[in-house]
Amino acid sequence: MTSSVAALLIVAFVAANLPFILSRPLGILARPRKAFGWHLLELVLMFGLTALLAFWLEGRQSPPHAQNWQFWVTNLALFLVFAFPGFVGRYFWHRRAAR
Repeated sequence: MTSSVAALLIVAFVAANLPFILSRPLGILARPRKAFGWHLLELVLMFGLTALLAFWLEGRQSPPHAQNWQFWVTNLALFLVFAFPGFVGRYFWHRRAAR
């Protein structure tokens, strides 16, 4: 495994968990509480940014290969697996405020 692949996997893991760690939507908007829709939107945006980083890293070594839909579904599934610790921490271990 090359260093760029290892770095990409680490960045993908951090990017997949970032929407569940940050309490502000997109990291900048001030809201009292972030809804699940924001988490989902941020997860899709992070997936896109990680894919752009992967294309850039691949383009540095060789011309990027054309990918079919199977490649993207597999990558999305891997990204969702990477996001599992953040999801569990946010929705299962997070203490709810007393009403």
